[in-house]
Amino acid sequence: MSNAPHYPFTAVVGMDDLRLALLLNAVSPAVGGVLVRGEKGTAKSTAVRALAALMPDVDVVADCRFSCAPGAPDPGCPDGPHDAASATARPARMVELPVGASEDRLVGALDIERALADGVKAFEPGLLADAHRGVLYVDEVNLLHDHLVDLLLDAAAMGASYVEREGVSVRHAARFLLVGTMNPEEGELRPQLLDRFGLTVEVAASREPEQRVEVVRRRLAYDDAPAAFAARWADEEATLRERIETARTLLPRVELGDAALRQIAATCAAFEVDGMRADIVMARTATALAAWAGRTDVREDDVRQAALLALPHRRRRNPFDAPGLDEDKLDETLEQFGGDDRPDPDADPDPDPDTDPSGPDGGPGGGGVPPQGQGPDSAPPAGQPEPSESPAGQPEPSEPAGPPAASTGPGERAAERAAEPFRTKVLSVPGLGEGAAGRRSRARTEHGRTTGARRPRGMLTKLHLAATVRAAAPHQRARGRSGPGLVVRRDDLRQAAREGREGNLVLFVVDASGSMAARRRMSSVKGAVLSLLLDAYQRRDKVGLVTFRGTGAEVALPPTSSVDAAAARLEELPTGGRTPLAAGLLKAHDVLRVERLRDPSRRPLLVVVTDGRATGARGGDALALAGRAARLHAAEGTASVVVDCEAGPVRLGLAGNLARDLGGTAVTLDELRADSIAGLVRDVRAATTGTDSTVRNRRAA
Repeated sequence: MSNAPHYPFTAVVGMDDLRLALLLNAVSPAVGGVLVRGEKGTAKSTAVRALAALMPDVDVVADCRFSCAPGAPDPGCPDGPHDAASATARPARMVELPVGASEDRLVGALDIERALADGVKAFEPGLLADAHRGVLYVDEVNLLHDHLVDLLLDAAAMGASYVEREGVSVRHAARFLLVGTMNPEEGELRPQLLDRFGLTVEVAASREPEQRVEVVRRRLAYDDAPAAFAARWADEEATLRERIETARTLLPRVELGDAALRQIAATCAAFEVDGMRADIVMARTATALAAWAGRTDVREDDVRQAALLALPHRRRRNPFDAPGLDEDKLDETLEQFGGDDRPDPDADPDPDPDTDPSGPDGGPGGGGVPPQGQGPDSAPPAGQPEPSESPAGQPEPSEPAGPPAASTGPGERAAERAAEPFRTKVLSVPGLGEGAAGRRSRARTEHGRTTGARRPRGMLTKLHLAATVRAAAPHQRARGRSGPGLVVRRDDLRQAAREGREGNLVLFVVDASGSMAARRRMSSVKGAVLSLLLDAYQRRDKVGLVTFRGTGAEVALPPTSSVDAAAARLEELPTGGRTPLAAGLLKAHDVLRVERLRDPSRRPLLVVVTDGRATGARGGDALALAGRAARLHAAEGTASVVVDCEAGPVRLGLAGNLARDLGGTAVTLDELRADSIAGLVRDVRAATTGTDSTVRNRRAA
């Protein structure tokens, strides 16, 4: 089954925006790639993989591992020079980057042993070399480790990849079409990488029964006989491939007039996008749309469609903003800045008289979608909008549905809006971890400052030169050294031990009882938690949310990388009822126990947001129960911090007592602010198993 043909692109049902965005990049790779956002099971990966079969063949230098073009080979190619090189044609490559790939797998591996001992640059190309002049596809791109993201950003910006190991370096060209898919439920992308994608589209499963039936019918037919299914769509695939080649040929002749340029610039300015990349991407997209429609002029409809594809993901101001575009505002801007030199739509008929009006040219202007409804398994017309589709810029909610709020009876109050977020102080887990790369707590990592040396486990990736020389020096006479060179063997090599930062699991335990609702404190509390969530997003943490009120506690959001989902849960959180603090701490203990089994290397940070009060059934000592629950966390060494929300002239100091039982520290809402002079930046103190820790509150006078 591994050699089975890919699912045909023209057999994909619906998803007009996705197919159009992919085809525009096939016509003009300079558009800059596509980011596909959507829920799981919506054929995102299927459509992307099917694109490779439609890409025109690539002329390359024979036997060049770096796909140099015969007419203009890379002068710095490691396989060069390519004088009078022979040319050959091969299909464009679709290279997939696994989320868990190593740095060497991405950029290539350099044999340090041969470089030191023999002076030979033995280089094994990586995925960036394979993707040169092709497509680099990253599934679940939002889960990609930070160090791989940095390498992708560098390659995308410079069009080249550099591999350096202790002064020995290799460079090769790396220009590729970057296509990524992601499920927003699992977290958002870093803004730097988000901006590198030229276009973005939102996809969602159709709610139309007939279209869903057709999707299932085609998929079952493909699974039963992949080759036969692909053969039935071969004519449609060939027609679409020819149209891509025709549009590519026409593209250099397309004129982008001053009126269209004014509309592009005015649109980007009106929507306050950062930088100038959006303007350039819009211009290239509008030009590609015109070529795709078989025209040599860019019209207002091309500019409008380009804006809908290129701007939504560039309008986000913080990670909790959903990508979107106000279409009414877009239309007003285009109308206001439309020029008099716009061509008459009736003056330039479509040059292809056989084009189906419901096919690629059927939509307004040059937008268009691939042919649908013409194949052997035709579906309902793909141009018909699905009832479930949101207007452009208004994506379907992506966060997972949470559990219903615990009932608290008539004392429950409606949810209050969060106060404005602020920059918080750094809260970190003490000690040295080995978790996933991030930006919060100290950890042993492959990147960071060098702290020592060790024998390599597996392939050597970061050479510690001094330690290697020290290991090899005593053996030079026995190895017969006679010249100035150092005789180095594999046993001498030492890996650099490095220290960087890791991401943690930040579990919020939020008091939503009636005492927190008093004096409208909940607005400030939500603002503080929202600020901590923003900090968690920037530091690449996983987050979870436990709330307690009324008669018990609940997991409002299981641990996830989707910080915006946590923010949505927080925003809709109602308040009222009793304060079952012990229940909240016990629920958090259960969550952390399960997460330790799932991901033992990711260290937790418990953030309890409360005023320290506790109530329960009559006759019970709620504070004593809460203290015992807190000491469970302390006994397991869980790093913790209590955000003290107590207000008013009379303060009981209960949050400080809770922090002492947790073996952590307490900070007030004011001290949590990074710009506050009321407190100092502090590390969270974890309790040692079996001992009680004292709380050290370091506050400025």
